[in-house]
Amino acid sequence: MSTQPKALLTPEEYIAIEREAEYKSEYYDGVMYAMAGARAAHDLIAWNLHGELHNAFRSRPCLGFTSDMRVRTVARHYTYPDSSALCGEPEFLDERRDTLLNPSLIVEVLSRSTEAYDRGRKFELYQSISSLREYLLLASDRVHADLYTRQENGLWLRGSAGGLEDVVMLESVGCKLKLADLYDKVDFDAAQERPA
Repeated sequence: MSTQPKALLTPEEYIAIEREAEYKSEYYDGVMYAMAGARAAHDLIAWNLHGELHNAFRSRPCLGFTSDMRVRTVARHYTYPDSSALCGEPEFLDERRDTLLNPSLIVEVLSRSTEAYDRGRKFELYQSISSLREYLLLASDRVHADLYTRQENGLWLRGSAGGLEDVVMLESVGCKLKLADLYDKVDFDAAQERPA
């Protein structure tokens, strides 16, 4: 086993590698981290979310992006949130238009393996994006949403919803999301099953 420390990548090296890679990787402080695939409940919630945002953004100057859009934070961190959105003109890293710099909304669908990171360090890093106004976390093992909203003083206020009849208001992009629509056709019993 080699005792030589692994060389850290610059953000520019990461972008060059990532643009040629077959699989997505996130980047934090010089290191690339491969992303795992998602389960059916996770994907279906993300699919429902994108459909609701698409409908809400019709005839409005708002854009929504799927998990294929990379987002950069100020803190040497590149990630692929499950969804990002903004109303107004998008700003990109360069002419490739594959790295968004100014989302006002970021959404993560939680899974067992990523929930602590999404709620903790990743959220801290997202907070360095000056345009970010709301961070929405959607559970994939039950009907539940946590919406963090940046206040004028820079602090973040959390609101939660946990019933199918509940509605989450996204002020940053001017739309309402019904949890019944976000969790449509999601089978939680199947999501809880573990391989034998």
